[in-house]
Amino acid sequence: MRLNREQKQEKMVVDLINKMFEIAGHDVTYDDIKERKDAWYSEWTMTTQQSEEWIEWGVIYLKKLFRMNTARAKKDMLWINLMWGLKYSDFKS
Repeated sequence: MRLNREQKQEKMVVDLINKMFEIAGHDVTYDDIKERKDAWYSEWTMTTQQSEEWIEWGVIYLKKLFRMNTARAKKDMLWINLMWGLKYSDFKS
């Protein structure tokens, strides 16, 4: 079955959030947070290396799912990270 654009976007959000929690080593899924209206993403952390790994995975995923080029996929993943990415546990300013 082919997904329309809206269905692909819904699938993308679920898959990216699940993968982020997996890479960060948290036993949490999209289903655990989907009804929450608070800043759930600030409850858990990931390292900058885990974030980079997630962004790399997401770029490949977005390119495949939406048939977009690398530059667009990177830009989209940076926005997604800004919106839903977990706090960094090892960020030094």
